[in-house]
Amino acid sequence: MSNLWLIHSEAESMDGAPIIRLEGISKSFAELKANGDISLSLHQGRVLALLGENGAGKSTLMSILAGQLQPDEGVIYLHEKPLNISSTDKAIEAGIGMVYQHFTLVAAMSVAENIFLGHRAPLFHRRRTLEKRVRELAEAYAMDINPAARIADLSMGEKQQVEILKLLSRDADVLIFDEPTAVLTPLEVEGLFTTIGMLKKAGKAIVFISHKLDEVMAIADDIAVLRRGRIVDVRPALQVSSTAELASLMVGREVLLTVERQPMPTRQLLLRASGLSADVARNVDLQVRQGEIVAIVGVAGNGQKPLIEAICGLRRPDSGDLELFGKPWREFFSRYCQDNILSYISEDRQGLASCQELDLLDNFLLTTRFDFCSGPFLLKQRARRTISGLLEEFGVTPPDPQAQAWQLSGGNLQKMVLSREFYRKPLLIVAEQPTQGLDIGAIEEVWKLLLMAREQAGILLITSDLGEALSLADRVAVMYGGLVVDTFSRHDDYKVEQIPQMMAGLWPPKSDELTRMATA
Repeated sequence: MSNLWLIHSEAESMDGAPIIRLEGISKSFAELKANGDISLSLHQGRVLALLGENGAGKSTLMSILAGQLQPDEGVIYLHEKPLNISSTDKAIEAGIGMVYQHFTLVAAMSVAENIFLGHRAPLFHRRRTLEKRVRELAEAYAMDINPAARIADLSMGEKQQVEILKLLSRDADVLIFDEPTAVLTPLEVEGLFTTIGMLKKAGKAIVFISHKLDEVMAIADDIAVLRRGRIVDVRPALQVSSTAELASLMVGREVLLTVERQPMPTRQLLLRASGLSADVARNVDLQVRQGEIVAIVGVAGNGQKPLIEAICGLRRPDSGDLELFGKPWREFFSRYCQDNILSYISEDRQGLASCQELDLLDNFLLTTRFDFCSGPFLLKQRARRTISGLLEEFGVTPPDPQAQAWQLSGGNLQKMVLSREFYRKPLLIVAEQPTQGLDIGAIEEVWKLLLMAREQAGILLITSDLGEALSLADRVAVMYGGLVVDTFSRHDDYKVEQIPQMMAGLWPPKSDELTRMATA
């Protein structure tokens, strides 16, 4: 782990009044108690990691603090004075801002224009004046970004910097980071953690929400654990000995995120792409066989999405050859076949993977209805019994087939989608970020499911989590700029070591670098 991540300071303490104090916060949605009597403090110059299983109430609590939701009970204090945060505007006025996982930027506008968009100050300043102010602000927090650059041309890490600068330009003293590293390369994560270190030195209070426990151990000063809507533990990070202890605090049992991968002979060729181009994905060569997991790693926006859409029949390939189960793309998607099932687990769990206004039973039937038909009749009672058992088995909360999809947390919705797609017993699985947003206990179960499915299926895994790719995959393909930079065995230690450089577009090395490496 890079030294940039180790930004703890044992000299720091929680002495003195907090910037923000939550007292007795409760929030319910119908019968579901999302938060129950929560009290929590945020202190100047400290990072509080907020942990919990999916559905534990983290997002609800932070949405209340950011002004998106109103509590049923409880009070929020700012510098020990009661504060009514009735909207996100009120939260920003109070110096509280949230950096969301999904950025809210105008792609056609520049960095500076995005940062000052919506400011109440006059916008007739000269462009150079705005860009100068952005440059000074960025340099103060160790960010390297061009204020004149268009958002559409930025990397995910640079877009995240713009979101942070938007809050800092509004004098935010409390910053909430929601799964901030989910879309970043390892090098960009180091840059983010350097910036967080600068924010601490500037006296900002920071909330860090993440399921990546190694990152929590590296960056947190204090750790608060939510379980079923209630705080079960708050302690200094220095009092936590390991990620295993953190995982146990979260889920109430021992969790070791390791898997036993048995050697598996590969069998029939299920997927073959040759010179395939689809939108920004260009000239892709790729194969997946039964009995193997092939992981595609790379930062979002480097061609993974159009490649997946072409493979799954959601877009027509622009050029090249694509065969599924030995059939050309057009022939395979011309008719449904119950023998050769392709299952797509989309990262867009709230859009493509589910219908928010339907209940869980109808969402289950979106891709399984052929199993519950008798002639023209849909056997809903049988489907209801099936989905009820699956919801229990996969730990979905609430395990109620009549619950609406929008009522579930992102992690619980993902588990519902996984239960539906694994039920189909597919022969080829395209799993796009299957554990993104899941707690460590759920990740462990999904990993086991994928390895079990590998015994009968071929799996194309698209993930931004290198640990996940190297734990599960037999072969790894790295994408950058729409190209597959390289494909190699997970046992190729040299290539594995170069993955961060490949993801950042720094591979292959320049000729002088190759010479230096050869003589080292």
